Amino acid sequence: MAITYTIQENYSTLTKSEKKIADYILSSGEKIVHSTMSDIREATKVGDGTIIRFCQKIGFSGFSDLKIAIAKEDFSKQQEDSQESDLFDKRTKTINNALKTTNQRLDSEKLQQAVQLITNANQIYIFGVGSSGNTGNDLEAMLLRVGVQSRAVIDPHFQAQIASLLTEKDLVIGFSLSGRTKDTYDSMDIAKKNKAKVIAITNYQLSPIAQLADIVLQTAIEEFLDGASLAGKISQLYLCDLLVQRYEIENNVNSIELRETVLRSILDKSLD
Repeated sequence: MAITYTIQENYSTLTKSEKKIADYILSSGEKIVHSTMSDIREATKVGDGTIIRFCQKIGFSGFSDLKIAIAKEDFSKQQEDSQESDLFDKRTKTINNALKTTNQRLDSEKLQQAVQLITNANQIYIFGVGSSGNTGNDLEAMLLRVGVQSRAVIDPHFQAQIASLLTEKDLVIGFSLSGRTKDTYDSMDIAKKNKAKVIAITNYQLSPIAQLADIVLQTAIEEFLDGASLAGKISQLYLCDLLVQRYEIENNVNSIELRETVLRSILDKSLD
């Protein structure tokens, strides 16, 4: 990476504490884009001010600016690699890898526990913003087809208001690939404080959103610059599909009858 050369060129000018940061970044490579200031502080035992000064010494305004530069560099490399190979094959491979890795991370016992929470819930709300909010809408539709009424809420203000009225009999399902989406975290935190049950669908077991959850179902896409990619969406939807299918099995849902009922309700919506 060009960032690597920049750090190495400036290494002799760094203080002892700043060199700890440089060493950590050099050893982490592209993975640094998924780290926070807190992660760096904990790993290197230096203060926020030292981290910011280090970034400025190598030509960046702050840590976020450095992360974006690293992400851009890595993304550009991936784009160049894509141009050198068959586009269709590469995209197919990416999607297949997303499904395969999501499946490898799947904990069947946690999936079962999540189904039990859905079964026992009085009210079910689905929180997410941006692309994850769209996935929440998809899950609402998927649950409806097996007779489960839920409500996807993608506006953070409405999320917070709803969360403030929940009880221990209610359930929130939260979507965030990074596990660090502030709006989603804030709403889920309010729900948790009101003793509602929480399921998180996210990449990282140790992320703030995952830490709030009673159950974590783990997606598999590490994204920063390309956060709304098809592979990330498919990873989320795959878990949604497994959750709904498992609910059908565990609750002996007559899915054919339910699907017929839903189909008949919308047949007159089609043009002849």
